[in-house]
Amino acid sequence: MGSEVIVELQRNSTNCANVVGEIVKIERKIFPKHESLARSFDEELRKKNSGLLYTELNGEDLISYMVVNGKYKTVKENYRRQGHGEALLKAAIEKCKKRKVQRISLHVDPLRTAAMTLYKKLGFQVDSLVEGYYSSDRNAYRMYLDSESD
Repeated sequence: MGSEVIVELQRNSTNCANVVGEIVKIERKIFPKHESLARSFDEELRKKNSGLLYTELNGEDLISYMVVNGKYKTVKENYRRQGHGEALLKAAIEKCKKRKVQRISLHVDPLRTAAMTLYKKLGFQVDSLVEGYYSSDRNAYRMYLDSESD
């Protein structure tokens, strides 16, 4: 495996447009049109308490990303099950703790067993089932992780 670096996107950086463009390509390839962030990605990043972490491999290949409002995490298919998603999620959890976020929540398709296993491994708990979250016939679990009290 090459050199992996987790980077926080700075909105005013010179590579911001390139990174967002690469993520939009990944979104369009992986997700059905109605689930993809491709059309609203910039808007999502402008939301309060939002940010973006992404993983670069060998200084050039964007292989995973997470919008740090707890909504979206994706790892390119050929890089899955190699620990990239876990490293990215751990980095996002640390960012949230530094920002004094008390509860991190996310949604996940109950059929995505690898994602469910990872979230539970890192301490997330199922809060509720949200029927029709992704589409009329696709539900989601709302999961959460509370920060430890100091």
